[in-house]
Amino acid sequence: MIKDNQKHFNRAHVVIDALVIILSYILAWHLKFSFGKGTTFSLEMYMNVCFLIIPLYLLLYYVCNLYTSKRIGGRKIEAFNIVKANVIGISIILAALYIFHQPHFSREMLFMFFVINICIEVVVRNLIRIALRSMRKNGFNLKHIILVGYSRAAEQYIDRIRSNPQWGYVIRGILDDNVAQGTTYKGVKVIGDIDNLNIILPENKLDEIAITLGLSEYAKLEKIVNLCEKSGVHTKFIPDYNKVIPTIPYMEDLQGLPVINIRHVPLTDPLNSIIKRTFDIVGSLLCIVIFSPIMLVTALLVKFTSKGPIIYCQERVGLHNREFEMYKFRSMAVQKPSEEKKAWTVKDDPRVTWIGKIIRRTSIDELPQLFNVLKGDMSLIGPRPERPFYVEKFKEEIPRYMIKHQVRPGMTGWAQVNGLRGNTSIKKRIEFDLYYIENWTFGFDIRILFLTVFKGFVNKNAY
Repeated sequence: MIKDNQKHFNRAHVVIDALVIILSYILAWHLKFSFGKGTTFSLEMYMNVCFLIIPLYLLLYYVCNLYTSKRIGGRKIEAFNIVKANVIGISIILAALYIFHQPHFSREMLFMFFVINICIEVVVRNLIRIALRSMRKNGFNLKHIILVGYSRAAEQYIDRIRSNPQWGYVIRGILDDNVAQGTTYKGVKVIGDIDNLNIILPENKLDEIAITLGLSEYAKLEKIVNLCEKSGVHTKFIPDYNKVIPTIPYMEDLQGLPVINIRHVPLTDPLNSIIKRTFDIVGSLLCIVIFSPIMLVTALLVKFTSKGPIIYCQERVGLHNREFEMYKFRSMAVQKPSEEKKAWTVKDDPRVTWIGKIIRRTSIDELPQLFNVLKGDMSLIGPRPERPFYVEKFKEEIPRYMIKHQVRPGMTGWAQVNGLRGNTSIKKRIEFDLYYIENWTFGFDIRILFLTVFKGFVNKNAY
């Protein structure tokens, strides 16, 4: 039943998309030629091209996941996918015009089509989304679900369904062998044991079954899946492994054997690693040139305002847990190694010199780390490195702390641009670092770099 509904919906969506493409194309043609100069080609010729564009764009929409369910998908992601499909589409069209030597086919008209099609497509899809959500709130277009297994995964699933009524999910109950019938979680009751599936499934009143077994009950999984598959009801599996695999894993196929990788680290891919390292080398060289006057002035101020070396070297832990010497402009009076290691800097710390307060607050003291980046000890963007003493301490206290060492440490990072610098929560910082590690893209690095420029240099927590 649910598959048929989805097929009908997708067919309708394809028709609507085709109409939007035609409308956008005609509007672009009229804007270009009805009020401007004439054209070498007739409208008929342009429309012949349009009928080639329609299947191309519909295929691109399919490839860009624009025909997946709108029940849960976000508007921003959908809009991004629309733009992506249109960018690819217009690029293919322009390339074809170049290959087939069509200099008189209006590029301006195509640009107008590109802009108009994106705008109308986004508006139309949002109107469809609003209409569907309104129907669901009024009791139509709902999905009725049974959960099999009472677990943390079941509770988390219910939490999300309850906080998003616009999705249109109705949970009819939970089946579980170990929890007493009548037990309720946020209005959802345990209505029987798992064997009740033999009674419930033949009634054919369900749209989906969500298997939410606890880890200890996975031995029942094959039997339950076979039973659900025989009924023809759409079945999904929501694994209860949050404490084992705390973030989104990814799958790979090993000659037909599915392998779940516990953690996805994009920078382990050689191409991604080369892109990031190239960016680090080019970026650090440019920054060294740009900031050289500031570094020169800072070096002179440090030298003539207090005794000791200009550059302060400190052991930090980096990629693959290897220790390296991180460079900073010295901002404190020279201390014995035993005193220097005893604690973080605190507010009004007497060890900090007057020039040290300025360069620490403005992050100028970090600029020598550009040479660490050039050497390969660090990256421009990444988790901030810690001293070995604190690494040993935190790895025992904070779960997943050591994962940050799967990538090069950075001069700035996702945690830092979100205000987690200096005397702030280490646990919170690690959450942001893990998000960065598992969601790295080159665009993400550029975003962090811009955020650093606009709000990351001045640090109110730097004492």
